[in-house]
Amino acid sequence: MTEDPTRVLVVDDELNITELVSLGLRYEGFDVSSARDGRGALRAIREFRPELMILDVTMPDIDGLEVVRRMRAENIWTPVMFLTARDATEDKIAGLTVGGDDYLTNPFSLDELIARVRAMVRRNNLAARQVSSGVLRYADLVLDEDRLEVARGLRQISLTPTEFRLLRFLMLNAGRVVSKAQILDHVWEYDFGGDGNVVETFISYLRKKVDVEEPPLIQTVRGFGYALRSTRG
Repeated sequence: MTEDPTRVLVVDDELNITELVSLGLRYEGFDVSSARDGRGALRAIREFRPELMILDVTMPDIDGLEVVRRMRAENIWTPVMFLTARDATEDKIAGLTVGGDDYLTNPFSLDELIARVRAMVRRNNLAARQVSSGVLRYADLVLDEDRLEVARGLRQISLTPTEFRLLRFLMLNAGRVVSKAQILDHVWEYDFGGDGNVVETFISYLRKKVDVEEPPLIQTVRGFGYALRSTRG
């Protein structure tokens, strides 16, 4: 029995972009629906129930960042790729900060977009099927891969999917120093054009959630990368 095609929602106020992306994804075997604005996107999220979204940032009513904020506030964790003409690092970080998973600037290659969509699908399918090791522990930090839960001591920690993957990678390499390039390769599966600022930003977000208690566990090793290790001997 064949699997149902992955449902992808494409949201852009420019009809030519929506049609181009939708046509390309359908040709590759995806089940595609589209919307022209933020309100239409929010309706489609509930009706179409996409497994992945390609979302324009700049729209006439509700922008893409606000769409994702509302999704995450409702505990909807559908992976999101932002599609926009903005290419500054701060714009990338703004998109990823609200809970986006990827960022592609326009003009873009349709082949690259499809490759990134496939990478996002692979990552999320892998996370959904992860049943082997169950629970990762380091000091008083616990990550449950099956339940997708994280706790430090008695405190539960809420993470976005990208933050969860980043913490998991650090915990799998606990005590070892991992470089920005290694993190980009294993957490995102591509390098954002070598933009290490994305890693720095997500490490900062993760610290604010994980290192509330003493001792801090996420350490910067200047000139080399990051390590999950306790400063307490």
